[in-house]
Amino acid sequence: MSLDINSRAGRTGPDELVPSRYAVQIGDIEVLVISDGVLPLPTKMLGYNASPADRAAWLNDMFLPQDAFDWALNAVVVRSGKQTILIDAGLGLDPELNLPRAGQLVKRLDAAGIDLGSVTDVVLTHMHMDHVGGLLVDGVKERLRSDLRIHVAAAEVKFWEAPDFTHVSMPPGFPDALRAAAKQFRKEYDSKLRLFDDEQEVAPGVVVSRTGGHTPGHSVVRVASGKDRLMFAGDAVFAVGFEHPDWHNGFEHDPEEAARVRVRLLRELAANGSFLVATHMPFPSVGHVAADGDAFRWVPAFWDY
Repeated sequence: MSLDINSRAGRTGPDELVPSRYAVQIGDIEVLVISDGVLPLPTKMLGYNASPADRAAWLNDMFLPQDAFDWALNAVVVRSGKQTILIDAGLGLDPELNLPRAGQLVKRLDAAGIDLGSVTDVVLTHMHMDHVGGLLVDGVKERLRSDLRIHVAAAEVKFWEAPDFTHVSMPPGFPDALRAAAKQFRKEYDSKLRLFDDEQEVAPGVVVSRTGGHTPGHSVVRVASGKDRLMFAGDAVFAVGFEHPDWHNGFEHDPEEAARVRVRLLRELAANGSFLVATHMPFPSVGHVAADGDAFRWVPAFWDY
């Protein structure tokens, strides 16, 4: 059964007011964007190096509240040939952070008709807890294949042995939660890790490439088949990053390098017309990038019904 068909299978629960999955066909490769829910965070984290007046003006232009708003959490399932690949695993459950509207990935995979046991590979853009936490939910590990391969940059694994938080600007509690999640992930899944240095082809037409910046091992995934292209950019791109790619995000461990990576990726996308999907872009986060002088413009895709 194709992911396109699965995207229509299963019913939205009575507490689900909006769709939580959206399918895109990239040549012969099937891509399904899955919402893990939303993460309420202070707006200052969108650009803590920006002046309060500039940040307030951007929020006002976007009809967003000034104090805090909901960041989307998106993951992706890719089917290429005989492989089913989960790109990032969502937040999971962390009662200490009180985030009840996040950590929905496992439930929504089930609703989409995707059996965890069918996943052959997991690709992690990085090891922040909102990308690995879904693998730490009780009962998930037992549902996964014994031969599951988890692809992550070697630099990312090395970083979390002694992570540096000196350049971040996170709310209280997050650094400790991030450390704990990364430590638990290594403990649970170390034997399944498949490390790469700069780039690795995970499946035909599915390539993961390390960018660094957000974290030392942060990576993006490019999907290509025929004339179609899609990039899952993880945390390299945020909603504010098109107009203000130089604004620093509070979760970036190397904000200067993250800004350089962001500009490089946005230029690539504007030049080649690929679809862009990113973790914290509003669901379903499928669209194009256009150059706009020295900045960029987000062009959401028209939904395909």
